[in-house]
Amino acid sequence: MTSMRISRLAERSGVPATTLRFYEGEGLLPAGRTPAGYRVYGEDALERLAFIGAAKHLGLSLEEIGELLRVWEAGACRDVKADLRPRIAARLAGAEARAVELAAFTASLHGALAHLDALPDRAGRCDPECGFLAPAPPREAPGRRAGEQEAERWRTAPVACSLTGEDLRERTARWREAVGGASRAEAPEGLRLTLPADRVVRIAELAAAEQRCCPFFDFRLHLDGPVLHLEVRAPAEGRTLLADLFGPAAH
Repeated sequence: MTSMRISRLAERSGVPATTLRFYEGEGLLPAGRTPAGYRVYGEDALERLAFIGAAKHLGLSLEEIGELLRVWEAGACRDVKADLRPRIAARLAGAEARAVELAAFTASLHGALAHLDALPDRAGRCDPECGFLAPAPPREAPGRRAGEQEAERWRTAPVACSLTGEDLRERTARWREAVGGASRAEAPEGLRLTLPADRVVRIAELAAAEQRCCPFFDFRLHLDGPVLHLEVRAPAEGRTLLADLFGPAAH
């Protein structure tokens, strides 16, 4: 079997020698030794490093990579697949949850920026009267419904959209593309769509933008494994606009 020193392996793999030594210490990359004590590796080390790199790209920890390597070494591809799938699914669920949080935070920042730009320039010090330092409404514990006034704000918002002309046509086209192929069903006061979970970021961003121009819409997103459930509600007088934007529910 061809042997190569650590410098040669680093050159061929693109992985620094310091990292190769670290992998050896973690039990991920075994190395032989010359009589003089130099590390030597076979050609299979390149394939092993490619496997480690792919696993790291998926966000697996070194401990998980070690466990996966032991399965990989057994030689059955189906076993690697069976071991890897739940790990990727867990990473995907976490990434999607963070994406929803980030989209909501982005929408909050957009709203804060718009509010700040709308404030009048004052020569005096900032105080609650200027609006910027007004305390935010208290947030309830996770899982509890927000206060009745906050929760039902969409019901009392005027049924009108601030978008017109080309902007409205573009927004409608973006929604139609985002929810294309979704299954549809009637929901209380609106519509329920079920679509692939990988669209969650696009849907959350569109929902946040929609509420800025059409605050009479109420959006609820629920991730359920590989699918995303989107519920859109509107007051009775806004149902026609809801159908125009998202299409009719299935009967």
